[in-house]
Amino acid sequence: MAFEQIPKKDWYSILGADPSENVSDLKQKYQKLILKYHPDKQSTDVPAGTVEECLQKFIEVDQAWKILGNEETKKEYDLQRHDDHSFSWSCRCGGKYIISKEEAEQANLISCDTCSLIIELLH
Repeated sequence: MAFEQIPKKDWYSILGADPSENVSDLKQKYQKLILKYHPDKQSTDVPAGTVEECLQKFIEVDQAWKILGNEETKKEYDLQRHDDHSFSWSCRCGGKYIISKEEAEQANLISCDTCSLIIELLH
């Protein structure tokens, strides 16, 4: 699944989660919401509009989990979210050096997010 084809949504807010939460916490929130909005769990006497809203919410929650439940796609999504507020450089290992604009004013050393390599930021 490519991110370019998915409209920009805040997948964390759909799950009611914070970006700092780990995948295990995200999974708990996903499971709670997916049960709440699952089409088979909806009462038969609710208006059609409510059923449609629940189905749409169910689909969004499932899409959010497909992105945030996988470490690679979560990392890529997080990078896209921070593009406007951070700088990133590719590491030779395939990872990224990521630093926010605020941190760039103070920091001198930046660690790769996947390996132990460090680069020096010159001001």
